[in-house]
Amino acid sequence: MQSHGYAQPARYAQPAVESRARFIARTYNTLFLAILAFTAIEIAFFMSGVADLVAPMLGRNWLIVLGGFMVASWLGSRVAHTAQSPVAQYAALGGFVFAEAIIFMPMLWIANNYVPGAIQSAALVTLVGFGGLTAIAFWTRKDFSFLGGLLRWGGIVALVLIVASLIFGFQLGVFFSVAMVAFAGAAILYDTSNVLRHFPEDRHVGAALELFSSVALMFWYVLRIFMASRD
Repeated sequence: MQSHGYAQPARYAQPAVESRARFIARTYNTLFLAILAFTAIEIAFFMSGVADLVAPMLGRNWLIVLGGFMVASWLGSRVAHTAQSPVAQYAALGGFVFAEAIIFMPMLWIANNYVPGAIQSAALVTLVGFGGLTAIAFWTRKDFSFLGGLLRWGGIVALVLIVASLIFGFQLGVFFSVAMVAFAGAAILYDTSNVLRHFPEDRHVGAALELFSSVALMFWYVLRIFMASRD
């Protein structure tokens, strides 16, 4: 029987669609494991008493913590995106998650001791926000890669403001936190769009790292808003 030309593209496209679907599933499974690992590390810090000893000290040395985190973030992202070995990629993600757990420790310690319920509320809002933004990206299938330039410039401006506030001792306030929550939301849309369309399919660990970073950023500033609202 003679085959029709229009039937061929669908037949050959199917394996590509299935391959992308497997990549997406691996990415979000890895993201879920990263979030569980972050939670487990923080619980271990608090239950062991490490947070009580280390958090106040870190809170007095934010510039050092921020600098160390930036180095760890750059190294983790670079290795996760370039290493050929899956073990190296997962090790980079693990190191990044551990670095995030350390930088979060002082603020979580303050919230846990002085603002009861703020951590749980911030986690719930972040989960709902992430779920909603992910649903928008999946449902619309819109390419949000145009946000990349805006995010880079916005990130530079935010970093300059944060460093200036640490050096000169002024408070950035709630409006800055709200702006950063919006920034994190845009980053989630951008990352999700890249997962759907652009990430190489052997880089699901790097994709999960980018998503984890954006989710952590949103959680950080949502928590700051809850803490400020209860002062």
